[in-house]
Amino acid sequence: MAEFLEIQMTGATIWLTGLPSAGKTTIARQLADRLRGEGHRVEVLDGDEIREFLSAGLGFSREDRHTNVQRIGFVAELLASNGVKALVPVIAPFADSREAVRKRHQTEGTPYLEVHVATPVEVCSERDVKGLYAKQAAGEISGLTGVDDPYEEPAAPDLRIESHTQTVQESAAALHALLVERGLA
Repeated sequence: MAEFLEIQMTGATIWLTGLPSAGKTTIARQLADRLRGEGHRVEVLDGDEIREFLSAGLGFSREDRHTNVQRIGFVAELLASNGVKALVPVIAPFADSREAVRKRHQTEGTPYLEVHVATPVEVCSERDVKGLYAKQAAGEISGLTGVDDPYEEPAAPDLRIESHTQTVQESAAALHALLVERGLA
């Protein structure tokens, strides 16, 4: 007889913000695996994938970045309101853009958590997962968030993860503990 995993239907958006190469996507994917193993419906809305498919054609001006964040926030809220844990590892450099997403969730009555993956720019530059810091240093690109474009750190995130002082597993466990504490896992 086949055993069926009970599906957990409480949705929420968990927005991981931080500099490029801070560890947002790595932590989100680790948490997603754990949540799926517990029977939760989970989607990871990776910023790079969203830019390729949903926000193709947008640049990196403040206005375009705001539009990108609002599009992602809309999709995340839609998923979360339908019982999915939407994990959103997206830089989202401006506080007002993130606040607009939070307000959309509040208006709809959908749980929303903001997590700041607070990795120092020096550590991100050493990790340089996509080679962006090297390209910026070589003058090949400009407008790199946290280097020559602003990043507004969250003033009061629901959780601050310092990924440079703990493992990916520890970071994901801290986030999971917050979800449990808030009745979302």
